[in-house]
Amino acid sequence: MKQLFITDMDGTLLDDQSKVSPRSARIISDLSRQGALITVATARTPATVQPLLEGMYTSLPAIVMTGAAMWDREKQTYASTRPFEYGADRRLIELLNNYGIRPFVYMFFDNDPLLHVYRHSPLSPEDMTFMDQRRESGLKEFHIDQPIPDGGHTMLLFAMGPKERIFTAADNIRALGICSVSAFTDIFSDNTGILELFAPDVSKASAVLSLKAQTGAEHLVVYGDNLNDLPMMAVADESVAVANALPEVKAAATRVIDANTDDAVALDILSRYTD
Repeated sequence: MKQLFITDMDGTLLDDQSKVSPRSARIISDLSRQGALITVATARTPATVQPLLEGMYTSLPAIVMTGAAMWDREKQTYASTRPFEYGADRRLIELLNNYGIRPFVYMFFDNDPLLHVYRHSPLSPEDMTFMDQRRESGLKEFHIDQPIPDGGHTMLLFAMGPKERIFTAADNIRALGICSVSAFTDIFSDNTGILELFAPDVSKASAVLSLKAQTGAEHLVVYGDNLNDLPMMAVADESVAVANALPEVKAAATRVIDANTDDAVALDILSRYTD
């Protein structure tokens, strides 16, 4: 039986230092070279996925930005993208502003490998920290206090803030049915909510099913820990939660394994893979 293994990164594959441990990297690299179909599905962009997975070989593209794109790590280019229709992103920005939410706007331009991030409003301390942690990447460029230019393709509207405000906005926007909405608690701060808006039908779920079809896999196994993993868990043949996952994620899982700090994902794939 041809199996496809897809894992979330933060809190699942990555350890408590937000890194892939040497043991996990070795196991997954060895299995991939033997023919195992393994990749990640993450809310992260290629700018942080590329360096974090540098020591881990996989043959498949990474599902990034919660399914808005697939990233070819070897060629360092997008294998596929699903941007907003032109103008839809502007309307959503106005709607978010009504909730007091000022998003980062993630865009790419034709024939440009960089992801460009625009923010045309004041930055909170949390926003500054978020941005400073990502400025050094060679695959992302921030443009602060600059209007959104024409000619780009918007992939993602990203915002963080007080959890109640973020989740209220998410529920109300989701009810409109005009875009895909992902809202979850920051794993590094229980009081902070994270909001992501994408083009309609973009999700980890649709992305993992697309990759399953592309590879011809007969059995899809996914690993997760947070609320934004629930959609892909719902469409998987087998869903696995790590021990440190949220209670809702454990309840939805087929089974629960050890924690992300114990190389649990890599060891589980090793125990279940048959070439």
